Amino acid sequence: MAVSVSLAVGSLVWVEDPDVAWIDGEVLEVNGGDIKVSCTSGKTVVVKSSNVYPKDAEAPPSGVDDMTKLAYLHEPGVLHNLKTRYDINEIYTYTGNILIAVNPFRRLPHLYDSHMMAQYKGAAFGELSPHPFAVADAAYRLMINEGVSQSILVSGESGAGKTESTKQLMRYLAYMGGRAAVEGRTVEQQVLESNPVLEAFGNAKTVRNNNSSRFGKFVEIQFDQKGRISGAAIRTYLLERSRVCQVSDPERNYHCFYMLCAAPPKDTQRYKLDNPRSFHYLNQSNCYQLDGVDESKEYLATRRAMDVVGISSEEQDAIFRVVAAILHLGNIEFTKGEEMDSSAPKDEKSWFHLRTAAELFMCDMKALEDSLCKRVIVTRGETITKWLDPEAAAISRDALAKIVYSRLFDWLVDKINSSIGQDPNSKSLIGVLDIYGFESFKTNSFEQFCINLTNEKLQQHFNQHVFKMEQEEYTKEEIDWSYIEFIDNQDILDLIEKKPGGIIALLDEACMFPRSTHETFAQKLYQTFKDNKRFSKPKLARTDFTVCHYAGDVTYQTELFLDKNKDYVVAEHQALLRASKCSFASRLFPKSVEESSKQSKFSSIGSSFKACLHLFSNEFFSFLFHLCNYREHIESSFVLLYTLQQQLQSLLETLNATEPHYIRCVKPNNLLKPSIFENHNVLQQLCCGGVMEAIRISCAGYPTRRPFYEFLDRFGILSPEVLDGSTDEVTACTRLLEKVGLQGYQIGKTKVFLRAGQMAELDTRRTEVLGRSASIIQRKVRSHMARKSFTFLRQLAIRIQSMCRGELTRRVYESLRREAACLKIQTDVRMHLARKGYKELCSAAISIQTGMRGMAARNEVRFRRQTKAAIIIQSHSRAFMARLKYKKLKKAAITTQCAWRARVARGELRKLKMAARETGALQAAKNKLEKQVEELTWRLQLEKRMRADMEEAKTQQNAKLQSVLEEVQLQFKETKEMLVKERETAKKAAEKTPIMQEVPVVDHEMIDKLSVENEKLKALVSSLEKKIDETEKKYEETSKLSEERLRQVMDAESTIVQLKTTMQRFQEKNFDLESENQILQQALLTPAKQVSDHSPSLASKIVENGYHLKEENRTTDPPSSTPAKKVETPNSKLRRPPIDRQREDIGALIECVMKDVGFSQSKPVAAFTIYKCLLHWKSFEAEKTSVFDRLVQMIGSAIENQDSNDHMAYWLSNTSTLLLLIQKSLKPDSAVGATPTRKLQPATSLFGRMTMGFRSSTSDVNLAGGAVHQVEAKYPALLFKQQLTAYVEKIYGIIRDNLKKELGSLLSLCIQAPRTSKGSVLKSGRSFGKDYSINHWRGIIECLDSLLCTMKENFMPPILVQKIFSQAFSYINVQLFNSFLLRRECCTFSNAEYVKSGLAELELWCCQAKEEYAGSSWDELRHIRQAVGFLVIHQKYRISYDDITNDLCPVLSVQQLYRICTLYWDDKYNTRSVSPDVISSMRVLMTEESNNDETNSFLLDDNSSIPFSIDEVSDSLQLKDFADVKPATELLENQAFQFLHE
Repeated sequence: MAVSVSLAVGSLVWVEDPDVAWIDGEVLEVNGGDIKVSCTSGKTVVVKSSNVYPKDAEAPPSGVDDMTKLAYLHEPGVLHNLKTRYDINEIYTYTGNILIAVNPFRRLPHLYDSHMMAQYKGAAFGELSPHPFAVADAAYRLMINEGVSQSILVSGESGAGKTESTKQLMRYLAYMGGRAAVEGRTVEQQVLESNPVLEAFGNAKTVRNNNSSRFGKFVEIQFDQKGRISGAAIRTYLLERSRVCQVSDPERNYHCFYMLCAAPPKDTQRYKLDNPRSFHYLNQSNCYQLDGVDESKEYLATRRAMDVVGISSEEQDAIFRVVAAILHLGNIEFTKGEEMDSSAPKDEKSWFHLRTAAELFMCDMKALEDSLCKRVIVTRGETITKWLDPEAAAISRDALAKIVYSRLFDWLVDKINSSIGQDPNSKSLIGVLDIYGFESFKTNSFEQFCINLTNEKLQQHFNQHVFKMEQEEYTKEEIDWSYIEFIDNQDILDLIEKKPGGIIALLDEACMFPRSTHETFAQKLYQTFKDNKRFSKPKLARTDFTVCHYAGDVTYQTELFLDKNKDYVVAEHQALLRASKCSFASRLFPKSVEESSKQSKFSSIGSSFKACLHLFSNEFFSFLFHLCNYREHIESSFVLLYTLQQQLQSLLETLNATEPHYIRCVKPNNLLKPSIFENHNVLQQLCCGGVMEAIRISCAGYPTRRPFYEFLDRFGILSPEVLDGSTDEVTACTRLLEKVGLQGYQIGKTKVFLRAGQMAELDTRRTEVLGRSASIIQRKVRSHMARKSFTFLRQLAIRIQSMCRGELTRRVYESLRREAACLKIQTDVRMHLARKGYKELCSAAISIQTGMRGMAARNEVRFRRQTKAAIIIQSHSRAFMARLKYKKLKKAAITTQCAWRARVARGELRKLKMAARETGALQAAKNKLEKQVEELTWRLQLEKRMRADMEEAKTQQNAKLQSVLEEVQLQFKETKEMLVKERETAKKAAEKTPIMQEVPVVDHEMIDKLSVENEKLKALVSSLEKKIDETEKKYEETSKLSEERLRQVMDAESTIVQLKTTMQRFQEKNFDLESENQILQQALLTPAKQVSDHSPSLASKIVENGYHLKEENRTTDPPSSTPAKKVETPNSKLRRPPIDRQREDIGALIECVMKDVGFSQSKPVAAFTIYKCLLHWKSFEAEKTSVFDRLVQMIGSAIENQDSNDHMAYWLSNTSTLLLLIQKSLKPDSAVGATPTRKLQPATSLFGRMTMGFRSSTSDVNLAGGAVHQVEAKYPALLFKQQLTAYVEKIYGIIRDNLKKELGSLLSLCIQAPRTSKGSVLKSGRSFGKDYSINHWRGIIECLDSLLCTMKENFMPPILVQKIFSQAFSYINVQLFNSFLLRRECCTFSNAEYVKSGLAELELWCCQAKEEYAGSSWDELRHIRQAVGFLVIHQKYRISYDDITNDLCPVLSVQQLYRICTLYWDDKYNTRSVSPDVISSMRVLMTEESNNDETNSFLLDDNSSIPFSIDEVSDSLQLKDFADVKPATELLENQAFQFLHE
């Protein structure tokens, strides 16, 4: 990527730094190839120009969401962009169609909720902010539209967030695919639940990570033809089997071994396990325990995970038995046997582990020993058993352990797949690949070699994909790219796997010879690849070699390469385990068809060697025999690298058959803590993830791509004259590039493509032009300032001269003024002295007069005071005498009153006692009634005929008790009235009592006696009051108890009525048929004259306006038995069955109102006509009727398949008005309750009749001049009201959704400001006005006006109009505000100005529509109004957080403010966003809220509920408005509807 660029002084550049990788600075001096740079850290460095990268000074402060938009696509630019976005919690960034995910190490629930998934559903890739949902949606759309399977490759270090990214991908695919959960678990859950099992058996501790996956995982989500999830499967690749037997320090073996050693004592004793240090396969490393991990708990958790994925307890025991057997196998050591080149278990410890392994495998111990220490060679004629030496026996032991563990892992994967459920008939799939990344440690062995080979192959696939994307981009833009050479890593792959001569081929060849060592293998490598530029030999190393991979140089140690590559599958091992008594172990080695043919083939090779043995010497014979046996051993098995290549080929074939998508996960720090971004660590991961390689591929072509308008906006200053008179951006760009003399660029259809370094060259020229312009501006400014200074000095001199001349003139004037003042003073002094003498004489005379008058006045005041004092003394004396007389009279009156009250209280007490006795009688009657109710409940079917008598008896008894209660209440009331009258009489008597004259003699004895009697009376009255209070309390308790029992009786009666309801329905239906048949028979049997005379009365007795009378009235008119013929008369219509007449009337009504009958007095005629008919027919009071069902069907058919707002508004006006009339008509008792229930039968019990008495009211209260009547509705009317409410809500929702649909298409055009011509902008300078085109906003206004006009024409209730527009404005608020939060190109200064101008149009519309129709619609835009108001402020960096939250944006949440502040960029004036302190405060608050809240989504939700209640709409209706409404004129001409004239 290093490209030499010309840099000028003042340019911003990136230089290397040992601490932070790259640091920015400013060029101070350019001296040939050396550049002096002042870094932002404060230090000054001198670097080579080839090591310097230019920095984009105009890059957005919050970074770009797609790094292909960077002006300079290089390593420091990519790193700085990722760090900038990470600092503002933007963890996802695109590089083309590659998603880079930086692990935030904190919860960000707002990024993954269901509302966010809905936002990305169907959105074009790159339209919204980067997100895994966007990648998953793009894959799903491609699969559906093109029918091609997709794959998503998720890579990165452990801890980088691969699992979380995979989880979110599968969540979104499950959201789109929509497969129902199986047993309460979705496909995503089932796949994730298998992770603990796979991690226990496939993960291990490595140098860099404690839980590193040592295998690759490919999760297939399978879909059917309709795009719905039909199944899933997990494919695993490249399990690191050598780790089972060989572990490097400080790494660990697979987790399951340590979990099993820490299992409960019961399990460890069963498997004869001990501390991990005692097992050879585990003690090769000094690491046995992981920090913060309890192996015993992990063991139990793994067991539970196995239960979840469907592994039975027996299978679990067998799995851990096999794992324990592998540990025991590793502890079997071998020594030389009795025979030559033979081996045997070394000691008793080895024999113990051999026996334990045989027991766990459930096989014969001798057979196990023979399979480890011997090898059987089958020739053409005979079978030869050969002993193995101790070293070969140890290799055979390790081979058995590795193949058993590998087969066990494969069985687990198959079991998990069968638990999830695969679809073999699936036509397409989306695969998610999670595989280990590139590894480079201090010590790199065979495992790292295999892993890096895998990543080299995947990187080649990745490079081909990036190359393909580049080709598609160039082809789309129609530019020539045929001469571009792209970088590839094929030379590295040839170095490793080329046949013959590659590293793998040489390693296989070394494994073929038993005497080969890692030294000979290393020397062979040095000789073969000494001239290869990708291969090198490290200094001071004898057996190491270095490979230059795409991610950097890696040095490998060859010590264990040969041993780890030998991964045998020995036929004796397979035969041994197939013969095991453990069914699980035997199933791990199913017999294949190919084995017999392979054995025969390789045995023939051995026999051919054996036939020639006599031709050679003993030494050569021995060597050849060993070689033959070893080759037979190799070819009857396989080598690990060969398996690796096969699995790699299978994986690449799968990937090549799909369309790939890439997600690169990055771990920002090794501390696993938030807000820490380690540059070196991230750069290493970007290199290992291939991101830098993709950038190198991009740089090989045209790394800088700018749309025409952006290119002209940035570089039009280089040659403004080329834009004069030109409005074509393509022509302007071409002329501009030709003018500056740039070579090698390409002009596409929408973009300018620049080669690497050309952007820096243009920026350098731009900097020079800006520098020259700055010099001219400075010269002009200095000239202006000098001219301004001279003008100022000259004005000061003129001002000083004027002031001096003025001062001299003022002094002359002052002398003249003094002379005139002296003459004036003399005149005034003389006048003053004369006036003073006169005033002294006048003052003395006045003083004498004042003294005389004051003395006379004082004498008069003294006399008046004495007179007033005498009068006051007299008045107080008279008042004392009168008060004394009044007190005596008052005391006598009180004594009289007390005596009278005592008498009245005693009478009241007697009455209360009588009332208490009556209450007891009432209680007994109630208990008797309860028993009767119970008997009625149980004997309902048996005593139907006796019901009339019993009810009559109960009625008489209830009447009697009611009369008794009324008499008690009447007596109580009369007593109260008498008491009041007596009190009034006593009061009047006291007033009329003559005033007693004062008796000078006081009888103290009488006073004392009266006082004592008064005290006794008071005590008696107080005791009576207490008794009265107690009696009242007892009465209240008795009343409450009786009410409670009344409710219980009512509940019992309601149960009885409900049981009778079904029977009555059938009886009513039967009676309908009988009555109709009866009328027809009457018409046929009655003579003609009797028919004409009596049929109307008969009809009126049976049917009243089409509704049946009560059952007791039906039996009063028996049909006549006189036969007669049917006679036609003029009144034959009246003789038709009443039910037919009713149906005809209903049909005429429906036929009329189905037409648009218009409006009268601003009210819908159809609704009013229907209401009048229902009221006249007494439909609301009918127990059963079909008119409501027909009206509901009529409304449903009228609005079915109708989208016209005009039609819907007409029916919404009618249905809402009819509903409101019905709401006003129903009596409170019948209107209460949301669920209509059938009205109970008339109560026959005591308490039922009492309740009905309280509820009874007069019939038909006339309101508003006869327009509306109150009725007591039955069940059908209440049900019709509920159905009508549902239709009102449905029609309202249709109109609202139609409006939202129209607004949605317009809002997508109103979210971003239209772009103006760059030519005109550059000619006239930047435009600072707000003259944006608002045609799209006017389209919204026209849409609102059209709907408002339609609703006004249909006279819809204003409250419904308000609610529709309020929800429409809320929808506008949600769409605009969410676009600002999700799309960075929307969150700009110019776009905010554009939206603000559109909001001003909406505000003007609300004012014109007035509050009657607009309501609170303007307030619904508060979020977008405050956001736009904040964005158009110029000096945001001076605003504090408190100012934002309290004054500017009080409605917005912290997450929303943070999102706006971080996404904002000023594309017009290049101003800054808020200060870093404000951003930090927001981040702290967001962290606190994220810890407290479950979800803290920053997006708004669109409310689609019904925002009004029927009571709320009903309150807005004025009944007086219906007084002058006229019914439909068409029905007025019908004789059956003459009642409409009333």
